[in-house]
Amino acid sequence: MQPRRLALAAPLAFALSLALGGAYAQAAQVSPPRGIAAGPCVEGICEYRLSNGLRVLLFPDATQPTVTVNLIYNVGSLQENYGETGMAHLLEHMLFKGTPTHRDIPGEMKKRGIDFNAQTGQERTNYFSSFPANDATLDWLLAMEADRMVASNIARSDLDSEMTVVRNEMESGENSAVSALIERVRSTAYLWHHYGNSTIGARSDVENVPIERLQAYYRAWYRPDNATLVLAGRIDPDKTLAAVARHFDKLAKPAEPMRAFYTREPAQDGEREVTVRRVGDLRLAMAAYHTPAATHPDTLALYLLGDILGHVPSGRLHKNLVETGVAANVGVGSEEMSNPGLLTAMLALPKDGDAAKAEKALLDQLEGLQDKPITAAEVDAAKQRASNAFERAYSNVAGVAMSLSESVAAGDWRLYFHYRDTLEKLGVDDVNRVARKYLQPSNRTFGRFVPTPTPQRVDIAQAPSAASLMQGYTGRAPLVAGEHFDPSPANIQARTEILTLDTGVGKGLKIALLPKKTRGALVTLTANFHFADLDSLKGRDAAASIAGALLMRGSQGLSREQIDARFEALQTSAGIVGGMQSARIGLTTRRDRLAESIALAAQVLRTPTFPQSEFDQYRLQAITGLEASRQEPSSLAGEALGKHFDPWPVGHPLRFKTIEQSLVEVKALKLEDVRAFHREYYGTAEGEISVVGDFDPVALKQQLKTLFADWKPNHAYVPVATHYVDIAPEQRRFEAPDKPNGVLLANVNLSLKDTDADYPALIAANYILGGGAIKSRLGDRIRQKEGLSYSVSSDIDADASRDNRDDAGSWSVQAIAAPENMDRVERAMREELARLVKDGVGAEELRDAVSGLLTQREQALAADPSIAATLASNLFYGRDMGFVADMDAKFKALTVESVNAAIRKHLKPERFSVYTAGDFAAAKGKAPSKVSAGEK
Repeated sequence: MQPRRLALAAPLAFALSLALGGAYAQAAQVSPPRGIAAGPCVEGICEYRLSNGLRVLLFPDATQPTVTVNLIYNVGSLQENYGETGMAHLLEHMLFKGTPTHRDIPGEMKKRGIDFNAQTGQERTNYFSSFPANDATLDWLLAMEADRMVASNIARSDLDSEMTVVRNEMESGENSAVSALIERVRSTAYLWHHYGNSTIGARSDVENVPIERLQAYYRAWYRPDNATLVLAGRIDPDKTLAAVARHFDKLAKPAEPMRAFYTREPAQDGEREVTVRRVGDLRLAMAAYHTPAATHPDTLALYLLGDILGHVPSGRLHKNLVETGVAANVGVGSEEMSNPGLLTAMLALPKDGDAAKAEKALLDQLEGLQDKPITAAEVDAAKQRASNAFERAYSNVAGVAMSLSESVAAGDWRLYFHYRDTLEKLGVDDVNRVARKYLQPSNRTFGRFVPTPTPQRVDIAQAPSAASLMQGYTGRAPLVAGEHFDPSPANIQARTEILTLDTGVGKGLKIALLPKKTRGALVTLTANFHFADLDSLKGRDAAASIAGALLMRGSQGLSREQIDARFEALQTSAGIVGGMQSARIGLTTRRDRLAESIALAAQVLRTPTFPQSEFDQYRLQAITGLEASRQEPSSLAGEALGKHFDPWPVGHPLRFKTIEQSLVEVKALKLEDVRAFHREYYGTAEGEISVVGDFDPVALKQQLKTLFADWKPNHAYVPVATHYVDIAPEQRRFEAPDKPNGVLLANVNLSLKDTDADYPALIAANYILGGGAIKSRLGDRIRQKEGLSYSVSSDIDADASRDNRDDAGSWSVQAIAAPENMDRVERAMREELARLVKDGVGAEELRDAVSGLLTQREQALAADPSIAATLASNLFYGRDMGFVADMDAKFKALTVESVNAAIRKHLKPERFSVYTAGDFAAAKGKAPSKVSAGEK
């Protein structure tokens, strides 16, 4: 399991920010049905407890069009014993294999348009689902979750196939140098505690686990008194609680108590070293220090310390290691769990970097803080970033429901709010104190062992219980919610104002404004600006790419660090990037910060300074990344595919470039090339701007005109036309030494536009083939039945253009598998392609696919950023929301006959080119994986 930023990069960022609202959230706690006890309510979330011990958290918000269900079990790799490593994760997979009542859980989910998945961590496993609010769907889902809590099959035949899927997932992680180093450092840092075990488990345990032992593990931990059920979004609390009681209250609480785990890691008594030697080009160094559990008072001070060290661009490691060229990249992570965790720091070295110098510099920064203590300004900036993250999370009800998982595992869901409150009280003395206490050589796991006559030991103090910490806690007032908005295409079209600013350039500046009340007065802006033509771009693609990547790294009067700090002060998430023919601004902010945020974004886009130091830093990172990818199976296969399907002549800006060609270009690029590209090409007088959320349309229109209408590019925008090219099929295999996970890529070109009559039919056909991921023909065959791959899917791509002429489409398949299984994966893929052409699709299959596709499209329009992106796309292509509605209607009108006719017209299995890469030489000595009992 990779190190987590102490709950801010993931759980705490949502958790600490809740102050939640909505029509139901504002109401008092409901009167629960008989036998259900009411617990505490904090900022819109209320707890209930069933008689069998199941904890239920209701988080109603009538303004959300969706419902999120998150069922959390307090079991993970922490609860695994000798011979059981990986069992919690393996069991997570097995719970999708069905029960006597629910035989095809993925299929039933897909049919109902439910977006679902599951995660296993070190001390929790959670199953989560999201869908457009619907009482019948919620009732079915609750019944299914209650059923598989106690009645999952956990059958030998399912284990035979799923074990190899999990093993392939393990192999995919083994390809990563970062994952391998993290796993080894953790196992070295912990002598006894199970936090040192990888969640994916030991290969031998996963391959040999007896089904009886897995069944016993399931019965021991999957029980109502070890679970927390979170329901969030558009729910009626009374009806929802009654439905929960109806399905879960009948589950008996087992008489046998759950096992208690009491192992505690002793204080480390000296530096530890671990070295990983494997094939690859990426060099890494990592230091890890033991830190207290989530409820310890030092935990949040350590979070701030990690942010001060690791933030980009103002963090100490970035400024002292990356900006000086000692390292290409750095990262810092910290953990908040029920038992003491780790604070970690990692760096990536340039290929020609000095490893000894980099390691010394890293340790000097970490362990030399007593000589160069943290300043009050650094602490204030870190607290500001944390506060902004909390504020942004207010609008994401589904994210909050997911983020509660970690605090539940740590002991109490209300810890989310407690963390936020505690952070505000911390000061510079707290941060410097924990730096001195925990960042000591004797508490470090790194790359060497040094004997010392007077070892220093860090004794991790016992943290208080979550119950005592939460005694009498009430939280804050809920946040005021937005309006109840109908995200249908017709309503979006009716509510949106469309206008065009005639700038005298091309099609002018098109604007779409959709004002509406939102949670926390949030507003989203998407702006795309276009420039340049084919002839002027030749030989400029590398400069264009880096110019776009460096826009936010320095502007007139502002350094990169100052730009970052200014957007943080404005509580704004900002992205400003560019490419060969376009530049983009993406903003998410609040109503009262919108004008300042747009003005700052315009300044950054129009007046970048492209500092030499940032150019050198970015180029070093790009070179390091390219060199590190040389021997990756995905790079080897992808490069061959890209070269074979490249229709463009030498010098064309769209011509495919190999890793080596890209390295040559990047190394030869000069800063003046980058500055010249911006100076000669950029402009904002032609493009599209869409704004969705809480804003003043009159003031905004005037500001957009003032900031963007007058900046005209020197080269008018002419889109580069793309077209279908018939490419002969080929098959190639590449050796990737020491890579236990292989890759398969397959592709064929199609003449296809998103306006073609066959387009909806082909999208549905692909959804059935492999677009539905686990529940698809490829998923059913290669993953579910034969257990060969953790990830297999297909994708269909259609072209789109303003004049409806471009038709460069494609159909592709992607899969990962152990190299010794790759031939079977390819054979199964080809057989499924042939079967799709020969037998076509069935009526039930098509009905489920259409239902799933329509639900996905409906779900996409429930989020303001997605609405903004759709509106901007419509402006570019000359469409409106009627195009979206028409496409929905075309999906609904599909028939088995029309889909099968489209398949037979466009799909030619024999025309697919197939590329595989992996350690096939090593695989020659291995027997193919055992097939499932159902395979012939």
